[in-house]
Amino acid sequence: MNIALFGYGKMGKTIEKIAVDRGHAIVLKVDHHNMAEFENFDKSKIDCAIEFTMPEAAFDNIKRCIDHNIPVLSGTTGWLDKKPEIDQYCLDHQGSFFYASNYSIGVNIFFKLNAFLAKIMNKQADYKVGIHEIHHTEKLDSPSGTAISIADGLLEHLEDKNGWKETHTPANNEIGITAERIAGVPGTHIVKFDSEVDEIEIKHTAHNRQGFALGAVLVAEWIINQKGTLSMKDFISF
Repeated sequence: MNIALFGYGKMGKTIEKIAVDRGHAIVLKVDHHNMAEFENFDKSKIDCAIEFTMPEAAFDNIKRCIDHNIPVLSGTTGWLDKKPEIDQYCLDHQGSFFYASNYSIGVNIFFKLNAFLAKIMNKQADYKVGIHEIHHTEKLDSPSGTAISIADGLLEHLEDKNGWKETHTPANNEIGITAERIAGVPGTHIVKFDSEVDEIEIKHTAHNRQGFALGAVLVAEWIINQKGTLSMKDFISF
């Protein structure tokens, strides 16, 4: 499979190594400084594009791929206010677009555990729920896309909550998210239900970027035979 990489930072380099080890070729690497290389490249030689860039670039990068009938997957966070628009654009142009805030298989198992716990805790009014996330200092968006996905999973099952907010002091109808930035931390997410008598906590800690990158490559191998707007719910089932 021939892959185009949009974004060649630490994640892009990790994806490249895993893809090559799995027998794929990286035929193009583009970033904000050399986007013209994509415009001049023979698009018929690209089987799939993997997009991990910046919030301000993601929409246009994905749209470019859809315009050229290139299946594209993105893991860029911080731009999701525009995702409904790109979803519709993909459907209108019969494209293939896959989005996940986190491609780690372990994190997606964590999402399922989170939803299951929320169902159990729905009627337990004595417990207050909160989310804490920790990432490396290079991460610009806050809270993380993964933390927002966790909050959305909770909101599906906690009837007394109708939104989330990045704060240490959420309103009674909100889920509070707190964020911390520490050098060298790939990603840690903690969901906590706290009461006066005890505390229930589930936690996912990434040791490195390998899990995120491997998941992205596995999705790339799968998406070339798919159409429409897709997510990890389409890719894996538990």
